[in-house]
Amino acid sequence: MGIFSRFADIVNSNINAILDKAEDPEKMVRLIIQEMEDTLVEVRSTSAKTLAEKKELARRVEHLRAEAAEWASKAELALTKDREDLARAAIVEKQKATTAADAVTNELTHVDSHIEKLQQEVATLQEKLADAKARQKAIILRQRSAESRLEVKKALDNNKVDAALHRFERFESKIDEIESQVESYELGKKSLSDEIAQLQQDEHIDDELAALKKKLAEKQ
Repeated sequence: MGIFSRFADIVNSNINAILDKAEDPEKMVRLIIQEMEDTLVEVRSTSAKTLAEKKELARRVEHLRAEAAEWASKAELALTKDREDLARAAIVEKQKATTAADAVTNELTHVDSHIEKLQQEVATLQEKLADAKARQKAIILRQRSAESRLEVKKALDNNKVDAALHRFERFESKIDEIESQVESYELGKKSLSDEIAQLQQDEHIDDELAALKKKLAEKQ
């Protein structure tokens, strides 16, 4: 199973567990980022082990090639000494070393391919991890905003706001009634200023009436 296949299984399993427990998105985002970071550490550890394995295989190939070359030299030496039997045996050992070197070289090729894939996985995971961290703050803000809007919607739906406004209207009606009662007590009552103004108006009327009487008397 590849690193990303395992990672996807783990994350999906945890997300399902979160949804079952009705956890909030903020915790889910933190969990996903933690899973990514843990997987990145694992991939890097695997890469380090694979690189160490590659070095060991490279040393093994070098040793086998040197061994094959040494057996080839021994075969030549045996022929110069007219020991064809020894030369033949040396050639057999040379072929064994060469075959082993070829097999390790082939294995080394597979290791190189595996290392390349690991490097690609690390690059992809780092990119996705950076993207997740960049979006984490925005997701949290969206969650909190949505929760606030949900609280407002709940308040409107359960008529709490309407009930509060209705109470205000009742208070206003009571105040109107009290003010009307106060005004009814003040009906018919005159202030000192009103009485003085009335006296001044009566005086003007008396003066005008006297002038009119005088005018009529003069005409007779």
